[in-house]
Amino acid sequence: MTGSVREVPPSVDAGAVLSGAQFIDAFRVEVGATQLSAREACTRMVLHGPRWIDALTRLRNILVKPLGLKTSGQGAPAPHGMIGLFPVLSETPERLIAGFDDYHLDFRVVVDVAGDAADRRVTLTTLVRTNNLLGRTYLTLIVPFHKLVARSMMGDVVEPAR
Repeated sequence: MTGSVREVPPSVDAGAVLSGAQFIDAFRVEVGATQLSAREACTRMVLHGPRWIDALTRLRNILVKPLGLKTSGQGAPAPHGMIGLFPVLSETPERLIAGFDDYHLDFRVVVDVAGDAADRRVTLTTLVRTNNLLGRTYLTLIVPFHKLVARSMMGDVVEPAR
């Protein structure tokens, strides 16, 4: 079956991706025989996701800018370019790691594509390491929204929104 997004136990090496991460979750969607790379999957999630996520991101940016928090990863090291707001830190056809460090927290998203040609799956793992009280507070407030956003974005891996 394709298209059913579900939360799964994270399977990334957190120490290698973001040492000291205090929050890790993962979501997976079966894509069947759909052929796509980790970059294509990430692009579908980030650039072709539901419009309400864009509106939520704009609201978040308005609210956090006065606090001195970043509103994108622009200017952060991006050895493999950017996908939307996210600097791509490492990339293979099967795995893409993006994210950046900020005053309040550091985060990474890992997009993994696995399985054989007839039974592929995409997993999105998010890791967060907080740096101070503001980061811990922000993380506590954002987790319920994060899970909703991650599930919605993962749905666009199977069939991108138009």
